[in-house]
Amino acid sequence: MNKYLFCVAAASLLWHACTTNNAADTKAEPRSYPVVSIQQKDTILQLKYVTQIQAGNNVELHARNTGLIEKIYVEEGQKVYKGQLLFKINQEEAKLHLDRNTAALQSAKAQVRIAEVELKRIAALVDKQIVSVSEQELADAKLDAAKASVAEAIAAQNEARTLLSYTSVVAPFDGVIDRIPLRQGSLVTKGSLLTTISDLQSVYAYFDVPEQEYISLLQEARGTSVSGKVQLTLADGSLYPLYGDIKSAESEIDGSTGSIAFRAIFSNPDRLLKHGATGTLHINKPVDDVLLVPQKSVFEIQDKSYVYVLEKDNTVKMKNFEPAERIGSYYIVASGLSAQDRIVFEGAQSLRDGVTIKPVAAKL
Repeated sequence: MNKYLFCVAAASLLWHACTTNNAADTKAEPRSYPVVSIQQKDTILQLKYVTQIQAGNNVELHARNTGLIEKIYVEEGQKVYKGQLLFKINQEEAKLHLDRNTAALQSAKAQVRIAEVELKRIAALVDKQIVSVSEQELADAKLDAAKASVAEAIAAQNEARTLLSYTSVVAPFDGVIDRIPLRQGSLVTKGSLLTTISDLQSVYAYFDVPEQEYISLLQEARGTSVSGKVQLTLADGSLYPLYGDIKSAESEIDGSTGSIAFRAIFSNPDRLLKHGATGTLHINKPVDDVLLVPQKSVFEIQDKSYVYVLEKDNTVKMKNFEPAERIGSYYIVASGLSAQDRIVFEGAQSLRDGVTIKPVAAKL
């Protein structure tokens, strides 16, 4: 019996201790959390677009007649100037063709002289009424035919000269020589690729803009806020040191992608940018009176963004919002929050709805 009373007494003491501790917990001070007001201000939104870079002028050079490459005067990657000799193709066949056409021209001219002499002779006989007038008309027609043969021979000779000129391949503009797939002694036929030449003094960066963005971007490009403020990040992540300008867009929207192509131009004095390279364009677009939420304040649940909003009684309430863009360490609010909201700056992972906190101004 005594043991029973002892156990009851012990249990009573333990219950009293627990209830006393619970009461102490209930009266404990709320935990301090840093709190910030949502910022509303003008800022600059940075738009990003994947781009492909193309030379301002990029041309493939093809052989325009058949022959052996006698001489290559340039190296791959070499800078060349307009009119500079690049390749020499064997001229023998082209020279023979020109010689044959030159001889044909001389023969045609001789036929003209013969026809002129014959016409004079027939004309004299007609005057003496020895032959009929029809003989003179026939001689006159023969002279016209001979003159036509001369004109045809001149055209053939000019064509042969042109073909001969094609044996010397020159640079069509100042540029840089790309890969040379053939070597000296190689046989080329009409249309064979000799090399490609690129003018890299300036390059074009082409990028696609969604239909819903292109009107505002085009308006900005015509003003001063975007033009001259286009930056380029290269494939290795480095920033190209010079700014570019948006110059043009295509005339129609691509029905399959719902986008329209724009073009930015960059000066390339050191030829760092190459034809066919890729990168990312950054276009700064001013936006007015946007709401900014610190990234530290935001947490996600099932792909939705939330923050804890401070109520008037210092309790917190979980609130969903739609972010528009991320800029630096902030999110731009599309909807769901207002400029009057105060939110928990950090520590959201230890909070839950309805908890009372002690708000402390956050140091940003």
